[in-house]
Amino acid sequence: MSEGSSLNVKLSAALASRDERWIRRRLPDPNTSSSGSPLIDFNSNDYLSLSSSQILRNRFLKKLSEAPDVLGSGGSRLLVNGRAHNALEARLSQFFRAEAALLFNSGFDANVGFFSCVPQPGDVVVYDEYIHASVHDGIRASRARDAHYAFSHNSMPSFRRLLNRIREERRGLEAGENSIFVAVESLYSMDGTFAPLEEIVSVLEEIFPRGNGYLVVDEAHATGIYGPEGRGRVAQLGLEGKVLARLHTFGKALAATGAVILTNTLIRDYLLNYARSLIYTTSLSFANIIAADCSFDLLTDGMAQTLANDLLDLSAYFTQYIRPHLVRIPPKLLSLPEHLRDDISLNHDPPSPIIPIMTSHPRPLSAYLLALGMNARPITWPTVPKGKDRVRVCLHAGNTREDVEKLAHGAIRWAQETLAEEERKDRRIEMNGKVFLESKL
Repeated sequence: MSEGSSLNVKLSAALASRDERWIRRRLPDPNTSSSGSPLIDFNSNDYLSLSSSQILRNRFLKKLSEAPDVLGSGGSRLLVNGRAHNALEARLSQFFRAEAALLFNSGFDANVGFFSCVPQPGDVVVYDEYIHASVHDGIRASRARDAHYAFSHNSMPSFRRLLNRIREERRGLEAGENSIFVAVESLYSMDGTFAPLEEIVSVLEEIFPRGNGYLVVDEAHATGIYGPEGRGRVAQLGLEGKVLARLHTFGKALAATGAVILTNTLIRDYLLNYARSLIYTTSLSFANIIAADCSFDLLTDGMAQTLANDLLDLSAYFTQYIRPHLVRIPPKLLSLPEHLRDDISLNHDPPSPIIPIMTSHPRPLSAYLLALGMNARPITWPTVPKGKDRVRVCLHAGNTREDVEKLAHGAIRWAQETLAEEERKDRRIEMNGKVFLESKL
């Protein structure tokens, strides 16, 4: 591609535009993201710190050495249905108390696969405005691409109004001839907020009593942390029978790779026939399957539950610790999101390891913390809505109270220094203005 070509000019201009708006994405320095990094990790999704667990490592190496199949997978699941893959699906359907389980290479592939093929002509998809990008991509490829609607994040009044309006506008839904799919995340990855699953189920059943309203829950960030044996928020609330499909991923708290959709046998069979992100890709390698299986060993033997309890205790401690230090800081410069500003959440949600530190200057704050030996990444539009920039803090079972205290003090000190510098600039401007006026006299 020549430097002066039309494509080169257009792509370079698009990237330059992002540079000017401070929203250009780049890969992070590998020295700040590897397991051997001296930095305190407040960035990765390794919530239970299992990626550095010697117990998990030893278990994996032992199973790997004993496995009949280790390298590759042989191709698509429809070409080669590996024994390890089949066994893991059987284990997961039993573990999660689901009728059927189907493995995907990632949570992204699973959401795209489900939403691109399961909604039928005449059906509608409704989703929380903060739903993951993979759901959007699935909907765009679906037969419901012209019939999808967002409701305000976690707002039950907005959800109810939207469902009532859709029912009135689409008589096929009211008659039960078509279906409505509701997509939510049990724990939202950027805000650390929990979907009000019980209320969503109640409203959905009330407005669509014929049973043609279906809830689909992405449990990616809740897997391994919440519910009995880490089975997620749906299981924690006893809603397994009220949810059409659940997505659990292995690459976050479980320190593995891949994902599983838990649903009924009919939808599993339908996905095998129509989900392009499953059909037309090489399946997870045998080594990936063995690694995920080892992580589920730690869920069933109780080790992960101990780590999850420690993690949630630390999450509660951090918010309680930093909250009083923020009193004298302008909220625009540094604050917790609204749902974390009070000691007790209004809806009594459990603690979350995802804690956004809201700031109008996310990149300078992140750089300041990095210089202090802490890795917490800035998040800006388009990943989050405009005006809701933040440094996203992810806590881990391997973090200590001393670590989070250091984080709190670093953020507060940055805010104080930023305020002091802004005051000095204001004084210099004021003084320069006086000098200018005096020179005119």
